[in-house]
Amino acid sequence: MGRHGWESDTRRWRLTALLGVGAVALALVVTLLGTLSGGPGTAGTTRDGDKVHGTPANPGAKPEPYVGWGFTHTQYSADEGASAATARVARLLAQNRGLAQNQHIMGWGADNPEPVQGHYDFGALDRRVDFMRASGGTSVITLCCAPDWMKGGRAGAGNTNWSQAALETAPTPDHYQDFADLAATVARRYPDVQHFIVWNEFKGFWNDAGSRWDYEGYTKLYNLVYAALKKVDKDIMVGGPYLVMDSVDPRDQHVSGTLKGPWGAMDQRVLDAFSYWNAHKAGADFTVVDGSSYTNDDDLLPDEFAATDKLTAVSRWIRQQTHDLPLWWAEYYVEPGDGSGNRTGWSEPHRVAVQATGMIAMVRGGADSGFYWNPQEKTGTDCAGCLWTPTDSADGGRELPMYDLVSRFAKAFAPGTRYETVSVAPDDRADVRVLASGRTVLVVNTQNRTISAQVDGKRFDMGPYEVKWLAR
Repeated sequence: MGRHGWESDTRRWRLTALLGVGAVALALVVTLLGTLSGGPGTAGTTRDGDKVHGTPANPGAKPEPYVGWGFTHTQYSADEGASAATARVARLLAQNRGLAQNQHIMGWGADNPEPVQGHYDFGALDRRVDFMRASGGTSVITLCCAPDWMKGGRAGAGNTNWSQAALETAPTPDHYQDFADLAATVARRYPDVQHFIVWNEFKGFWNDAGSRWDYEGYTKLYNLVYAALKKVDKDIMVGGPYLVMDSVDPRDQHVSGTLKGPWGAMDQRVLDAFSYWNAHKAGADFTVVDGSSYTNDDDLLPDEFAATDKLTAVSRWIRQQTHDLPLWWAEYYVEPGDGSGNRTGWSEPHRVAVQATGMIAMVRGGADSGFYWNPQEKTGTDCAGCLWTPTDSADGGRELPMYDLVSRFAKAFAPGTRYETVSVAPDDRADVRVLASGRTVLVVNTQNRTISAQVDGKRFDMGPYEVKWLAR
């Protein structure tokens, strides 16, 4: 995530043990999840890396490279907390069974999976996977980050360095195969998870001497992981490079001469890294990137809504480079953060409206899937941009406006949707953004004022920054 989503406080990476949740409460939550999913509700810690944790939902069925729209679990999520709150989120997700979910193997709620070579601790990851599979949506695992011993640190769970610098460190080249072996172990453990993203944002793959990305190193790691996963199951879906599609001010020295617009210009070093991976990858079932609508200087050009056109332009460029390989956005941001990476400057209606516009922009560029980075807080009642309220209290786990957007979008514009053009009155075209299928029209008011709009032959009023869903 880099500046696009790293949570700056060390405690936000480190998994907090379930000290505040009694064994009985945890058992109730796990039982509920198992009941909702109709599948296993087991969770725990094991040193057996080859243990199968769960079984495929549809044995023999070949997975598709399209998973639709969903979200990524971060440090704090609804797999832990007050039992009433976690159960409330579980029910909410079970009602939206098409909502895809993503989890990393280390950090963001997961402990060190292999603290000592050949000795595994999957307890925290088991709990997250159980929670994901309970919703009935597609589960995705991001293969990042790496145990300390793979990157020059000390072995042992008690020695895990959870600082930002340590977590952002890539395995050393002599441990690339060890990381690939860990990826294969994870794949064998969760046979119902058949979509894997390799690494996160080229973390640790920056070449200081050349002032460019070490795309050769990342691609070597990617190819070893790809081969290891395909050896486990040839039908496993694998994608990369999870590269941050950074854009810069048009006057920047690294500006791209070809991929640019009113929103700025792409950093040519990013395009070079993507092109190398694309030309030298062993294979890919989908392409995955992340990025923001704003530049590296946090500029929204020419404004927050028009800046999302970058997501369309970048998506189209990627689809052209990969000959229309399915495209995922692992993360996407439309609101610049503050110095600590928090995005709290906008009102929630404003935030949801720009977010909806960004999702429309990705679809227009040919994106098939996208994961909202859920910034859940550990405690409190307010949570800017979160999908639900914190689950630390019995009253928590309640749906927030962003969840309504993401879940509705996933349902209305699922993989395979045929998009249609709808009429917008000429005088309204500057005020609204629209996405339509044969059954649904999504309309976004980009103005901080009430407007009267005519879309798809219907005239209606929209409040400031209102997001409206129309049935056809």
